[in-house]
Amino acid sequence: MTYLDPPGGHGRPAALARCVSVEPAKFAAAHWGHTPLLSRAAELPNPVGFTDLFSPADADELLSRRGLRTPFLRVARDGQLLPAARYTGGGGAGAEIGDQVLDEKVLQLYADGATLVLQGLHRNWPAVIDFTGDLSAAVGQPMQVNAYLTPPGSQGFATHYDTHDVFVLQVDGRKHWRIHPPVLPDPLERQPWGGRADEVAATAQGPAALDVVLEPGDALYLPRGWLHSAQAQESSSLHLTVGIRALTRYALVEELLALAAEDQRLRATLPFGTDLADPDAIEPELTETVEALREWLLRAEPAAVAARLRQRAWPASRPAPIRPLAQAAAIDALDAESRVAARPGLRWQLAAAGERVALRLFDRTITLPAQCEPAVRALLAGDPIRVADLPGLDSDADRVTLTRRLLREAALTPTPTPT
Repeated sequence: MTYLDPPGGHGRPAALARCVSVEPAKFAAAHWGHTPLLSRAAELPNPVGFTDLFSPADADELLSRRGLRTPFLRVARDGQLLPAARYTGGGGAGAEIGDQVLDEKVLQLYADGATLVLQGLHRNWPAVIDFTGDLSAAVGQPMQVNAYLTPPGSQGFATHYDTHDVFVLQVDGRKHWRIHPPVLPDPLERQPWGGRADEVAATAQGPAALDVVLEPGDALYLPRGWLHSAQAQESSSLHLTVGIRALTRYALVEELLALAAEDQRLRATLPFGTDLADPDAIEPELTETVEALREWLLRAEPAAVAARLRQRAWPASRPAPIRPLAQAAAIDALDAESRVAARPGLRWQLAAAGERVALRLFDRTITLPAQCEPAVRALLAGDPIRVADLPGLDSDADRVTLTRRLLREAALTPTPTPT
């Protein structure tokens, strides 16, 4: 079984409830992966809309004072991305790296109608990092967050579709969205809209499934494949797009095929002199290959497939950030009275490995003596625990040694001792 440490409260409303105006069960059954959902600000528990996550002032801060570099900024105009050289350069003495965002160049482009796309806010803006971690835990999928800043009356991108689901969170200003049904339902990442540009353009000329102006605090859910375009209205617009990386049945197919390389029949060389362009020559080989693949698939082990899916999915959803200096100080000061908890958002599995146990994390596997298993489970259960209360170990010295190891591996974080 996989364990996921639940998101902490910190006084924040549940992340999913901030994005949808219906109960989670109804959202999952009626909308998830199927149909759009518009949620107005008045229907959501967000007294300040989404400005607590990222505001126009925050955007100015990031663009001007944080040493932002590509690819954390893209700039688009008239449906086309502009070359990074148009808005980047060296940052002066001690910061000569040539791909840094230059605020004066950004100003010129934005004033001329270009849309600014701040990418990867789930990695570089604290409030968005926390929100994304909570939402990812609720949905169970990897996520990314970008911000779109559009001048009055401008449209950054032509009608298109995304290969991932999105939540659109309108932060500031008003933006007119036109939504059309898919030309390709459930597109994979390898099936971008550019390969169907004519179909997309033709469909966009027809009646919209949803034609709406988003106001501050409104939210819109769009499943992958749904066509959309958006235009700022009388004032500038800022919205966040939360992209949800789709985990699909085709991912199962890909991992099954990777594992099928274990079957010698599927690794066999084609007969000497086979004309690969001749369907009649290929037909018997295809028949034999399909039969061998079918027989192999019937024997496929779910555990092997799950292990490969874990290696694919877990690194895409990092747990909550840690503070390296504070963590190192806590390791040095650790004793039996110290309290620790699982790192928020940490996915983990614990499995027997001979006379030891293997703790699988998102980026590594740690092996420990088998007698550590009860203590490891207690440490990673989610609630803060006092080191001296760990079960299954003979002494406080053993408990401190195990806890120190997991703190060094960034599986745990220190928590304050109650006063």
